[in-house]
Amino acid sequence: MSEPISPPSTQLHDLREEFRAHLETFYAQLKLAPPYESVEKAIRALTTAVHALPKEEQARIAADSAAKWQQFRTAFDTSGLGKKHRGIIAGLARNRAAIALPAEYDHFLGLFTA
Repeated sequence: MSEPISPPSTQLHDLREEFRAHLETFYAQLKLAPPYESVEKAIRALTTAVHALPKEEQARIAADSAAKWQQFRTAFDTSGLGKKHRGIIAGLARNRAAIALPAEYDHFLGLFTA
């Protein structure tokens, strides 16, 4: 039996909260204070982008980890988070092994090393 599909508003809420948790983890593991205004801007960018998509695409993103991370990366970049703490994070990203972040966070780190 397949899982019931969550209503789109719940999916969007869950996606926003997951993104917020990833941002909190990202900055906590780097031992940096998150730029709160830009974090909120990133969450708004994610919400706007996903909300503009057809419901079927929203459901696909909610169910597909790779699609979620692509949306997260886009919102991270669009919001300007890739410019905040740029020198510090770029320096940390050069020695990736020293950063205690799962590999999926390379979606964010890649914006600092490009």
